[in-house]
Amino acid sequence: MINYFNSLSTNEIIFLTIGFIGQGLFASRFIFQWILSEKKGESYIPIIFWYLSISGGIGLLIYAIFRKDPVIIVGQTFGIFIYLRNLYLIYKK
Repeated sequence: MINYFNSLSTNEIIFLTIGFIGQGLFASRFIFQWILSEKKGESYIPIIFWYLSISGGIGLLIYAIFRKDPVIIVGQTFGIFIYLRNLYLIYKK
């Protein structure tokens, strides 16, 4: 594992970091949703869920573009639009 990181360029390390941060933000949305649902005693999607989805999705999209991975690029682009639409519908009320 250490040899792997030693062989990476500075650019690769930067984009790996962006990807890991994006993945962390994306995964953390479920932790917030779980904790707040437990507090309410029912299934609940807090507004921070959508902000973490967007932030994490953008980080993963940047990483996917760097890696030239069309599957992740399409998936994250589509997801980001859905998350933005959900925020729009929330604030439209």
